[in-house]
Amino acid sequence: MRSGKRLESRNREPGRRPFIGALDNSNGIAGFTADSNSSLDSNVLGVNYNGNGVCLGFYHPYECIFSDDVKRFHLKSSEGNEYIYLFLKVTIQQQKSKFGYLYKFNATRMARQSIMLPSANNGEPDLAFMETVGRTITLRLLKRQMNYIEKLVFGRMASFQRSSVLEGPE
Repeated sequence: MRSGKRLESRNREPGRRPFIGALDNSNGIAGFTADSNSSLDSNVLGVNYNGNGVCLGFYHPYECIFSDDVKRFHLKSSEGNEYIYLFLKVTIQQQKSKFGYLYKFNATRMARQSIMLPSANNGEPDLAFMETVGRTITLRLLKRQMNYIEKLVFGRMASFQRSSVLEGPE
């Protein structure tokens, strides 16, 4: 777990690199900048510990920089991927109910959190299982979206074909 770095908007140079802040929408992207600092990262799970959307995480496969209200999560023992990080995102978000106005989710408490993960026979987190679950859920969502698009497209085509058949030549 690594910290972001404070970059105030008045000091931010406009550019094309995403700047990740503690937001609860837009994948955490607070703006775009040409700046670079020690928080430059990619293939990472950014988790808000302050601001909007506490305990909310977003996966960032692209190169971006992070505000100081966002912690960056990387796997210790191997290279993570989208599906593993999305699995971890859900397990971290399940901690949200513990925190509130009087018990803030700060960096110290974030580091102490225990997260229940599936484990392999050797006691290590079962990354292959997490990846499989992530891929399966993603595939289900994509199939649902494809079915919706198919109904929209073919439903309109069918009504178009019916109307042109009914009207006939002029």
